[in-house]
Amino acid sequence: MRAIQITEPGVLAIIETVKPEQVAEGHVLIQVKAMGICGSDMHAYHGTSPLVTYPRIIGHEVVGEVAEVGAGVTGLQKGDRVVMDPVISCGECYACRVSRQNVCRNLRVRGVHAEGGFMEYLMLPVWSVHKFSKDIPWEEAILIEPFTIAAQALSRGRVTSDDTLVIFGAGPIGLVTMQRAKSLGARVAIIDIVDERLKFAKDLGADLVINPQQEDVMQKVASFTAGEGPSVIVEAVGIPRLLEQAVEMASPAGRIVNLGFSSQPSQIAELPITKKELDIIGSRLHNNKFPEVIGWFEKKEVNPKPLVTHVFDFHLIHEAIALMEAKPQETCKVILRLQ
Repeated sequence: MRAIQITEPGVLAIIETVKPEQVAEGHVLIQVKAMGICGSDMHAYHGTSPLVTYPRIIGHEVVGEVAEVGAGVTGLQKGDRVVMDPVISCGECYACRVSRQNVCRNLRVRGVHAEGGFMEYLMLPVWSVHKFSKDIPWEEAILIEPFTIAAQALSRGRVTSDDTLVIFGAGPIGLVTMQRAKSLGARVAIIDIVDERLKFAKDLGADLVINPQQEDVMQKVASFTAGEGPSVIVEAVGIPRLLEQAVEMASPAGRIVNLGFSSQPSQIAELPITKKELDIIGSRLHNNKFPEVIGWFEKKEVNPKPLVTHVFDFHLIHEAIALMEAKPQETCKVILRLQ
């Protein structure tokens, strides 16, 4: 069977690998139907991820159909539609013992530390797959995993309908976070330097969009929040100075949720954190959010369809990556399909 592997930074190929002949006990064999290309896949390709080891079959946004079930599997049968959970935790460390498996001390993520799902068939333990309705098209189901990132961030930020949010970054994660926050009843402003992304965010329901290269961010946010500052800020870009700006911008008693992975230090004084009693909160991956997010999809509480901008056949992976690199302003979620 075919799989997409990065052998070393900058070198990606479709390889032949062995299809599992026998499904292990407690596992399911999945015929993969669609895959989403994520920013972390691009970082793996460019060699800019500090976490990826090579060679690596990439991909953590994967949906497919159950082709076969192993002994001892209950609740799933051939033909069911499922989404892959990429998080692998040890179950023994402190984080796991307090039900924070997404930050397990021995965390492994499929497509990063372990083989991912960009392949024709995939065998997974039953706890790594989640069933969803056949009413959800494959291309839309790909957005289930990105929405789990939003679910985690909004949960960590304790977002309710009473909140006013500012989101730094109108990429896929910023957009799904914005969309869910809006469905909760919050007011949302989103900040980006790409006008096409800001128009997209506005079309998806953002209350305010701001381009910091053209407008005074602090002034616009002050007006949007009647001078109070946002109660919740989500930093979904990973630029250290944005964390500094978030501390300055946030309302007293506000929450700052950080999704960025920059290793560069920020210069943040203690005074505004203590004076405003800010909560600065990290958010990584998701913590058992798949069932919740699948519920959003099945109840149509979110609308993933507009986020899918391009669909390519599996064998056109190089063309898909070339498009994402050449025209990032025109791409949101790029999907590979297997017929």
